[in-house]
Amino acid sequence: QVQLVESGGGSVQPGASLRLSCAASGGTPGSYAMGWFRQAPGKEREFLAASAWGGTSQFYSDSVKGRFTISRNDAKDTVYLQMNSLRPADTAVYYCAARSRRVGRPAVQDDYDSWGQGTQVTVSS
Repeated sequence: QVQLVESGGGSVQPGASLRLSCAASGGTPGSYAMGWFRQAPGKEREFLAASAWGGTSQFYSDSVKGRFTISRNDAKDTVYLQMNSLRPADTAVYYCAARSRRVGRPAVQDDYDSWGQGTQVTVSS
């Protein structure tokens, strides 16, 4: 099973940008799909973005499309989430996830078999 470690979270003002990183280990780089999710206080964890197995396609939720961008560097076995124009509503713990099966549903949490520990993002003035 792939081990995942997120980094890059922090406290920023509205309108700022952050780039989250998720370093994978224990797997074969490029041989899993990657996703980003977040969970705000008192809310369920929600899907944000995903990179398909092999990095051939990207998927986004409507809530972040146009503001967030998922990318991956398989040479570094790392996936990124570039977040622009951050809003207070983006405050949450952000998680990355990996799915080893080639076929799966990008936005479905149960389809992922490895999760990171999460990194906090706080957007406040």
